[in-house]
Amino acid sequence: TTFIYLNIKYFVFVVHASPEKFYIEACDDGSNDVLVIDRVSTEMTLTGIKDIPPSGVTRPICGIMGTIRLVAGMYLIVITRKRKVGNLFGHTVWKAVEFDMISYKKTILHLTDSQMQDNKTFLSMINSVLNTDGFYFCTDYDLTHTQQRLANTSPDFQEMSLLERADQRFVWNGYLLRDFFAQPELQKFAFPVVHGFIAMKPCCINGKIFEWILISRRSCFRAGVRYYVRGIDSEGHAANFVETEQIVQYNNSRAAFVQTRGSMPFFWSQRPNLKYKPKPQISGTTNHLDGFQRHFDSQVLIYGKQVILNLVNQKGSELPLEQAFAKLVNTMENGMIKYIAFDFHKECSKMRWHRLQILVDAVAEMQDEFGYFMLNSDGRVMSEQSGTFRSNCMDCLDRTNVIQSLLARRSLQSQLQRMGVLHVGQKIEEQADFEKIYKNAWADNANACAKQYAGTGALKTDFTRTGKRTQWGLVMDGWNSMIRYYKNNFSDGFRQDSIDLFLGNYTVDESVEGLTPLRVQKDWKFLTLPIVMLVAFSMCIICLLLAGDTWTETLAYVLFWGTASAVTAAVILFNGKEFVDAPKLVQKEKMD
Repeated sequence: TTFIYLNIKYFVFVVHASPEKFYIEACDDGSNDVLVIDRVSTEMTLTGIKDIPPSGVTRPICGIMGTIRLVAGMYLIVITRKRKVGNLFGHTVWKAVEFDMISYKKTILHLTDSQMQDNKTFLSMINSVLNTDGFYFCTDYDLTHTQQRLANTSPDFQEMSLLERADQRFVWNGYLLRDFFAQPELQKFAFPVVHGFIAMKPCCINGKIFEWILISRRSCFRAGVRYYVRGIDSEGHAANFVETEQIVQYNNSRAAFVQTRGSMPFFWSQRPNLKYKPKPQISGTTNHLDGFQRHFDSQVLIYGKQVILNLVNQKGSELPLEQAFAKLVNTMENGMIKYIAFDFHKECSKMRWHRLQILVDAVAEMQDEFGYFMLNSDGRVMSEQSGTFRSNCMDCLDRTNVIQSLLARRSLQSQLQRMGVLHVGQKIEEQADFEKIYKNAWADNANACAKQYAGTGALKTDFTRTGKRTQWGLVMDGWNSMIRYYKNNFSDGFRQDSIDLFLGNYTVDESVEGLTPLRVQKDWKFLTLPIVMLVAFSMCIICLLLAGDTWTETLAYVLFWGTASAVTAAVILFNGKEFVDAPKLVQKEKMD
């Protein structure tokens, strides 16, 4: 009886707010349950519709993200607008588009001015994460698991609530729903929200209509932004880890192919320091093999055999990372793991993008061995995927996405032929309408993952969309690289703090007064040197425009102020780490 009770799910909600309590009413047909949240004690209980007071503010919501404690007390985070993405095997998948944060407290007048300012900053942090595109949910289907994992579950698993059975790696509101985990009877009011990308496209080849689906699930373990979260943590969780599943459904049969991406799984960092490309640093004091082993033990357990596709440069600052990765694989001597290094930039230099086929051909035999997951129209498992490709470059974004789209297409070719959609001898590349859908969806996937990790759209998406590199694509890559440089140096500390606050890596203690990490004073150099440089550069320009009595006098002034601005710029660059926007909430040791 308990299991059946837990598995009831609600779809439509209304919030009634009285001065003392929130009443969240489930408005589905036949439902009588109301979730009551006490605004003073923060206690959550279930009651019936008859207990809702007639007065109070009433508003519809699309779902509950969870609750979080800030300086002003508790806040209820709700989804206020959603957009339909499509239907996944009869279940509607939604994209959460707008959110709201409702304070338990009716006023913040009890706070000091500095506390009010801190609370305002924390609120903007949470909103910063919520406004990052890519939150998806389904009220009656598990989006956190692959098709293969769902097919290998017990009857007890099927009876559990979505929250209990979810893969916690991909539940981005897990910390926000901690109170719901503690009270199983409340879980029908909550659902897991994943972060990443989902595309669901009805397609037609040879007059046969099928559904093509792409799902990328970002891990919330070691989550963060590009330069502040690299490598792995002590538990073996890799930065920017994303599980990407491509699904095709035709005549009630379905097939799925899974790939993963993640930062190189040892201890390294690449802190921003005002340079365009900071030099990566490999930790010299940590036991890399321990974390490395933990990472791949979990990967093999979940996905089977691993083929590592390391796409970094095999020269310059990226070379030591490639060598360290290769050495660790060799040291571990695990027959379930194979390592392949492919210098993407070298192989594809001078627009030779056709050379990517070299890598695809090199792993073709392993891809055929791994296969893919397939269910026939009767729901019987026809085949399973026995291993995955784990791709990485430096960011696991641009180069990685290009390779993943090529491997996914090769798998799809086999799946569609086996399902009878493609005729013998037909190639996906020849199906112009489908190719356009396929390439655009993979390019959109690249953009979503890049915005979430690096702060801008992906690079090289012109190749993903069109199959060739264009001059305009190079211009857009340059523009995106400039924006990345600015964000990585001057706004990513705030973004990292926002993610840490959202995921519970940092918690606010409202009872503690005084200095918070937000009000750490900057060194005198932070303000003084940029002002000196700006004044010196301005004077240099003025001296050029307003020439002196003689050219030697003008030259002397220009040389003096030009040297002053150049020296100041050099000092700023030398102390670059002090001028970037660094995270304030989580200790440095935790970030390395």
